[in-house]
Amino acid sequence: MDSVGDVVIRVEGLGKKYTLQHQQKERHNTLRDSLSHQAAVFGRWINPFTLSGQIRKARQLADLERAEREEEFWALKDVSFEIRRGERVGIIGRNGAGKSTLLKILSRITEPTTGRVEIHGRVASLLEVGTGFHPELTGRENIYLNGAILGMTRREIRLKFDEIVDFAEVEKFLDTPVKRYSSGMYVRLAFAVAAHLEPEILVVDEVLAVGDASFQKKCLGKMEQVSNLSMRTVLFVSHNLSAITSLCQKGILLDKGRLKKPMTDIYDAVDEYMDSTIGNSAYTIDINPKDKRAWITRAIVSNALDAKSSCFRVGDPIQFDVSYRCNSSIYSIGLGVGISRPSGSRITSFNNYILGIHLPTNSDEQNRIRIVLDDLNLAPGSYVVSLSLVENETQWLDLQTECISFSIVDDGFYIAGRSLTREQGEIWCRPQYVVTSN
Repeated sequence: MDSVGDVVIRVEGLGKKYTLQHQQKERHNTLRDSLSHQAAVFGRWINPFTLSGQIRKARQLADLERAEREEEFWALKDVSFEIRRGERVGIIGRNGAGKSTLLKILSRITEPTTGRVEIHGRVASLLEVGTGFHPELTGRENIYLNGAILGMTRREIRLKFDEIVDFAEVEKFLDTPVKRYSSGMYVRLAFAVAAHLEPEILVVDEVLAVGDASFQKKCLGKMEQVSNLSMRTVLFVSHNLSAITSLCQKGILLDKGRLKKPMTDIYDAVDEYMDSTIGNSAYTIDINPKDKRAWITRAIVSNALDAKSSCFRVGDPIQFDVSYRCNSSIYSIGLGVGISRPSGSRITSFNNYILGIHLPTNSDEQNRIRIVLDDLNLAPGSYVVSLSLVENETQWLDLQTECISFSIVDDGFYIAGRSLTREQGEIWCRPQYVVTSN
């Protein structure tokens, strides 16, 4: 029996290589070319003195063409980490980073090319719609089939059966072949089976994105419950950073098949990932634009500890450190800040004019300004920041669109453990409810 904290997954020097075939374009010959070629080939073959040489030459040419058509592609390269019992680990990275390949190896669907993997315990995987299901069997039959694959007895499956059906919400279609299920019904039943049949290790890919918002939230709650109460290990791949940070404690960041960052705190992994995707938490410009009277030279997003960061919890203070230079004398300068979603929808904007604040316009040195937001409770998600300089509230001096970015994650902002959906607003608040008697 494993004790708490024992390693259940050990990966050492893992690599997976695929051979890519490149189809060469064929030359379009005329009938005359084809007849001439065939005649030449026939003439060489009937000449006994050139036969062996032609065979050898043909083999060499075939080997050369095969080498040109084939290319080695390493989906994973030299990946090593350890996961302990009861840990919830998020695997993040761009498309093509190797996340799904890693999960397939851990689920024993495919074999690694190099390295080794040690897994202690039963693994239940949900990597794509219909994983482990037989399309001709009914939902009821597939529940028993999956349970048997996981090594459970019929009695153990029967004890969990009603709970699985209730969670999946497919009771009406239980005796219908699953090939007639919608993708959402497929995923609901597949996840319910994987989560309720008590595997030691639960592996879930982005497939949950097929379900609706309420079901995704239901799945996240179930995975957290399975991990906390039963000390099961969860591996979760998703591009939904809010879901990743709300569920997982640690993170693995992959980039082009390699570990970009060793397994670390999930917020550190998300911070690193955000810097490499929608933008950076820092912006700098070294050139001196002669055509501008003033320009922004530097901008950094930082936390309350003055450390550069691109990942914040709901309600955390956010700081923007902005530097700018002036080429000539400017009487009054305005620094504007606009915060938007990557989709372009503006969340808020402000400048020093509306606050009645005067900013320096020194032309012989950099002007440095710190803007502190300690009461902006943005909803979880990604945000981009645009900066602008204007003179006398009318004349544009410089505009840097979406030059820095950051993300907000939910870390128990509400005491009840519940979260709002984006449709309910972009700003979260915690008002006081005071009950007064008549």
